[in-house]
Amino acid sequence: MSSTIIKLNAPLTQAFDFQPSSESQITPTPTLNTLTQQLAGFDTLTSALEYAAEGITGYNFYDAKGNLRSVLPYSLLRKNARNLAQRLSGFDLPRGSRVAIIADTSPEFVELFFACRYAGLVPFAMPVPVNLGSHTIYVQQLRGMLESSQASIALANVDYIGFLEEAAQEATCLKWVGTPGKLGELPEKDVELKPNHPDETAYLQFTSGSTRTPRGVVITERALMCNLQGIVCNGLEIKPDDRSASWLPFYHDMGLVGLVLAPMVTQISVDYLATRDFAIRPLQWLRLISRNRCTVAFSQPFGLKLCSLRVRESDLKELDLSCWRAAGIGAEMIRPETLRNFAEKFSSAGFDENAFLPCYGLAESTLAVTFSKIGTGCKSIQIDSKALIDKRMAVRLQADGRKQNEFVNCGRPLPGHIVKIIDEDGQQLSEMMVGSVLVQGESVMMGYYNNIEETSKALKPGNWLDTGDIGFLFEGDLYITGRRTDVIIVNGRNIRAQDIEELAEQQPEVRSREASAFGVNDEDGTTTIVLVIECRLTSVTERQSLTTRLQQLVYMAFGVNCVVELVPPHTLPRTSSGKLSRFAARQGYIQRTNLTGQLSVVESGDR
Repeated sequence: MSSTIIKLNAPLTQAFDFQPSSESQITPTPTLNTLTQQLAGFDTLTSALEYAAEGITGYNFYDAKGNLRSVLPYSLLRKNARNLAQRLSGFDLPRGSRVAIIADTSPEFVELFFACRYAGLVPFAMPVPVNLGSHTIYVQQLRGMLESSQASIALANVDYIGFLEEAAQEATCLKWVGTPGKLGELPEKDVELKPNHPDETAYLQFTSGSTRTPRGVVITERALMCNLQGIVCNGLEIKPDDRSASWLPFYHDMGLVGLVLAPMVTQISVDYLATRDFAIRPLQWLRLISRNRCTVAFSQPFGLKLCSLRVRESDLKELDLSCWRAAGIGAEMIRPETLRNFAEKFSSAGFDENAFLPCYGLAESTLAVTFSKIGTGCKSIQIDSKALIDKRMAVRLQADGRKQNEFVNCGRPLPGHIVKIIDEDGQQLSEMMVGSVLVQGESVMMGYYNNIEETSKALKPGNWLDTGDIGFLFEGDLYITGRRTDVIIVNGRNIRAQDIEELAEQQPEVRSREASAFGVNDEDGTTTIVLVIECRLTSVTERQSLTTRLQQLVYMAFGVNCVVELVPPHTLPRTSSGKLSRFAARQGYIQRTNLTGQLSVVESGDR
């Protein structure tokens, strides 16, 4: 499980006999396999890995300078995962016990994840810190996940073990905390590893950036394999000569399911760049695609925007993106202008705008719900803004000069899944009517782990999943117009408005239920968090002190900037039941700041 750094020096377009890496040289796993490709169709993750291990493809990990630092072919993954499973078995934990793993972009995380499944344990990925200035908040986040999951074992590499040990101090269920290296030093237990069952829990996926009420989505092996089947066969139409590249974090459902598990169940190779390295040098991701002739790569919209902002004319001359046939887009609101700007910027480097593949999904449905048709690019329709607001109706724009909103076609549901739109009374709406998006299908979660209350809110009778999103259907395709729930999506990260509000209410100047947080989007699709506070302070100095303090606290906690507005008491609107209305608070802020013409009209609301 050691890694070595060397520059990429081998062509990847043909199969070769993979040799274990030495200290002097490593080479990436090839694109073409010696194994006949099987597109998913497995019952469990471990059965899929058993098959993939017969070939020569696998995972490749690159550093920020584009150097290949470690290689993990599926054959070696199987060997190392089974070895670690024997060591995990030495703890004599009940089958289904939870194992927490801080998910840095490394071979060790992948090995530990699969080791858990071989041992009959349930892994879950915990995030790496967004910024090191938020030490306390990050530890609180880890502690919340450990407590919510009732984890028995927790692991992190040497860079993050200090955070984990601090978080574990109050976790009463934990039996062992350590690094992959320390786990590897424990004795193996000579036991027969029992095969997984399709109805067992495959993993937990924690949602949102919550520090106080983390929710672990329970995903079974059956739900996972069903979703993977739909992704690789119907969504991506994976082929034997496909290769993937990713910068997405392993603790994100798109990063884990879409770019770690989906390639393995189709036996294709993947090239990884750590998320933090991508943020610093986003073009390294494009260079990997170009150099290794990758055909499938996903991004959140802000990732494409970052590439567009950072690229120089000299960079374009060095790139060849003509190989990129499936440019998946999802995980946050898709703005057509973002995609158009990227396509225009990188057309000279061979990027084909028809490669864009908008899709829609969420962790509560494993990952994917809908895919647009591959090879057709991004399709969108223009909607009359006034009709959208006044009538909750998507009326296609007929006359020039009227204010409009443009929404992206996210495609049709995967096989075995149904999407419907309902109104506030739960009645199903017809096409072009805007309402809450509900999903039914085999990929839907069992619920939130050990959280009956939140599960009952999300899962409606008939096992319909309330996604919390707003949208409409047109000719069978799904269009997302915004969020109804209290989740604000900033640069692909889910941040609960309630967490920001609670952070504000901890300040002595802010009373309970006198803070409202929400997101606003400008025409470029940039999301800004706004925190409105009912304030009784009259001193200019004191008001400025409170504003600055709140901005610092939000940044430390969530790694994002926010706008703080202080308003007189009784300014914030409330529902008939006395609750704060974030939707109305947002509309009031837009009116007060005269931003009506610059901001998205349907972006958030109330559950």
